Amino acid sequence: MPRQPTTFQFDLFSDQNRTEMMQIPQWQTLPAETRRMLTKLMVRLILNHAASERTSEREETRHDA
Repeated sequence: MPRQPTTFQFDLFSDQNRTEMMQIPQWQTLPAETRRMLTKLMVRLILNHAASERTSEREETRHDA
């Protein structure tokens, strides 16, 4: 049986003395411009990561030859 996590990322940086828990905003409640910008940033992050993976694979292949 998988272990259930007991700590959320938002808890790691919050003040331990606060009684109320920070609420995570729902995607649909964010303004449209914010959703568009976040989507663009996530796409760029994923594409940059994929490009760096391809570059490292080519470098490894070159070292094997």
